[in-house]
Amino acid sequence: MAVCFHVEAGIATITFDRSEVRNAIDQATAHNVSVSVGLADADSDVRVILLTGAGGHFCVGMDIDAYQRGEVMRSPVNGFAGVTQRVLKKPMIAAVEGCALNGGFEIVLACDMVVAAGDARFGFTEARRGQVPNAGGLFRLPRQMPPKIAAELIMTAEEVSASFLAAHGLINRVVPHGEALSAARELAEKIIANDAQAIEISKRVLNESPNWPSTEMFARQDEITAPLFTPDSLRAGAARCIGRGNAHGDEDAA
Repeated sequence: MAVCFHVEAGIATITFDRSEVRNAIDQATAHNVSVSVGLADADSDVRVILLTGAGGHFCVGMDIDAYQRGEVMRSPVNGFAGVTQRVLKKPMIAAVEGCALNGGFEIVLACDMVVAAGDARFGFTEARRGQVPNAGGLFRLPRQMPPKIAAELIMTAEEVSASFLAAHGLINRVVPHGEALSAARELAEKIIANDAQAIEISKRVLNESPNWPSTEMFARQDEITAPLFTPDSLRAGAARCIGRGNAHGDEDAA
């Protein structure tokens, strides 16, 4: 299979499982990841998707040998490994141990949140062999961290640490070696504790709003978030807050 797919307590865990090649993506793996992500996003029992790798590494990107054999690892609709161009309703968290390089780093950048072991390594080394990170890396990296730092990482082709990326706002949690997946699950559980529709709508606005004209931001936001502010939705939200020991909710903050 080269991919493990497991659902438990609202969390779908998708594991790249080609540890002998540091989870490099060949055609079969790309297909299986794409199918797994699609199943997870469509499953009403799944609230959060976790991506991780087996054998102590996340993913080093494209399997060069497989590419030279003519294998295809990306689709025009869903991108590299069926992930980098995908539009998902559910939050997706990368749990990174070891290396997340090249296409593997681009998968990380496509996730909503990142948890990484302190000794994890990240980078785009494509320039060493006359290539570029064109599965999202060239534009996502400068949008998620200072553009000049992103330019340095891409043009020097150097690997950097999790703490370096965390200092520039790209990683949510840096944890001890071997604890990335468990820490990602803890983060997912905090998300699951909240309303599913609110999370889905928040994700949509977060992802779409950077491209909105400033004169249309509030109108577009209000159109998308309107279902959360009907009388029935507000009553249901208040009931949930009371059930969690917060009788007033957060309405005053709005």
